[in-house]
Amino acid sequence: MTDKRSPWLTLVVLAIAQFIVTLDITIVNVALPHIQTGLHFSASGLQWVISAYTLLFGGFLLLGGRAADLLGRRRVLIAGLALFGAASLAAGLASSPGLLIAARAVQGLGGALLSPAALSILTVTFPHGRSRNIAMGVWGGLAGLGGTLGVVAGGVLVDSLGWRWVFFVNVPIVLALIAITPAFVAESRARHGARTFDIAGALLSTFGLLALVFGVVRAGSLGWGSAQVLISMVGGAALLTAFAVAESRSAAPLVPLTLFRSRSLSTASLMLALNGAAFISMFFLTALYLQEVRHDSALQAGLQFLPMGFAAIAAAAVSSQLVTRIGTRPLQLAGAVLSVAGLVLLSRAGASGSYVSQVLPGVVVFGVGIICIGVPGQITAVADVTEHEAGSASGVVTAVNQIGGAVGLAIVTTISDSRVSGALAHGAGHTDALVQGFHRGLLIAAVFAAVNIGVSLLSPEVRPTPEQLLDAAAA
Repeated sequence: MTDKRSPWLTLVVLAIAQFIVTLDITIVNVALPHIQTGLHFSASGLQWVISAYTLLFGGFLLLGGRAADLLGRRRVLIAGLALFGAASLAAGLASSPGLLIAARAVQGLGGALLSPAALSILTVTFPHGRSRNIAMGVWGGLAGLGGTLGVVAGGVLVDSLGWRWVFFVNVPIVLALIAITPAFVAESRARHGARTFDIAGALLSTFGLLALVFGVVRAGSLGWGSAQVLISMVGGAALLTAFAVAESRSAAPLVPLTLFRSRSLSTASLMLALNGAAFISMFFLTALYLQEVRHDSALQAGLQFLPMGFAAIAAAAVSSQLVTRIGTRPLQLAGAVLSVAGLVLLSRAGASGSYVSQVLPGVVVFGVGIICIGVPGQITAVADVTEHEAGSASGVVTAVNQIGGAVGLAIVTTISDSRVSGALAHGAGHTDALVQGFHRGLLIAAVFAAVNIGVSLLSPEVRPTPEQLLDAAAA
């Protein structure tokens, strides 16, 4: 019997589901100072509100895609929504830093289930051709809009209702999506391919990364030579080594290590990881700077990020046209240079002065730069992999972007917090110490972006086909 569900109504459900995942990445940032005050977070502990989400999201993303193919895509989508909604409620009700971090981790796990399931449903709902092109455009556009609107929505909610509402707002949306999904989304599953989950691979990689990040964070207060830091770092490295060994021996690995024989995928993965590190670090530091140093409200801070979002959207439209004319490498190189320039400009902002002269140029230039890396990076990643490996390659680069952001944020906040502590110990005022920490953190983020200048020169030149442009928009 033919399924009578409208594919366009299916698209609406899927796009809204993806919208709340991307919204949640940015909506929390403007609430961070209020969360820190409300739950008495330490300066080093606050970054886990972001990192717990991104690490679990990136670490289990590939497992979520595998589960959707094997267990049923609609079933996993609903399970991911339910987990995401329940964790959002728990985060809003959290009474301690530990409870909030745990809830954010479960949110990330929910996102790792629902996001690949939604994209898989979209690709099997729309056949190749004009209808899929339109659907992918809507999907990618709403995902980008979620990130841009998140900072403003977060500001409105924090200023009017309190920080807990940046989490509570997800609950009614999730409940509505769970209720309507069976009516508008057909069930489907993969009929061929791997029949195992490789849970061991997901656990080894995620806990290995968590151990490394924990070690980096603790190094700020204990020192790099402390037993706790060394045990965490060595343990993390051992778990990641075990992950590589397990994947090399698995008949159906989550991450086929043979993919990394591709210079295109290897360089693209590194660039996107560094891009994620620079972006998440900049967002985190600037959200705190605007509110704690310049004393802006949460809404004012959110509005001041909007030009970066608009610049990124414009850059995405322009870069998708330019990349077919000049290729990926020149665009990646230009993006890396612009990212460094934006961060250096922003690092010159002080405790007072005009937003237009001190903050705006940096965020706009940086917004253009990260997109000029991201769009060709997604294209390059799948340039020379086979068709049956394209899904795995796209999943890998999406995961490394999230993981790179979490690891980069740990490094940046550790160094930034150390600078603040050192400045205070030498008699600097509180505001001046915060500014020094902000500057130091941005310059470390600029180092990540600067490394991408070198990586872009090693990246192969690709002139994408229309199909590769669609893959980049979807990712």
